[in-house]
Amino acid sequence: MSSLDADGPQERRSPWLAVALVTVAIVAWFAFQTFQLVRERSALESLKVAQEPTIAQAQKLRAQLDAISTKTLELAQQGNPGAALIVEQLARRGVTIKPNPSGAEAPASSR
Repeated sequence: MSSLDADGPQERRSPWLAVALVTVAIVAWFAFQTFQLVRERSALESLKVAQEPTIAQAQKLRAQLDAISTKTLELAQQGNPGAALIVEQLARRGVTIKPNPSGAEAPASSR
């Protein structure tokens, strides 16, 4: 006889303890990930709120730049050599000027 048979019947361990530990570990991991994602999202939202004044200022500056470039284009079309040179240099650098960027002049011409 072998030594295993002499000690008596072998006890079988239930696999449910291992399954329960794995389940608890997975649930804990998901809870941790959720917490981290919520924290990250709130940090990103606060960054977005902090950038809103800068974005508004950039949009205001862009509108001013569009108005200046439109007036410069109008001057160039009327024959101003300095304005024509500026429009030409901007075109060489890949900057296109829209004649009516906002369509603000369309209602004025229909009167």
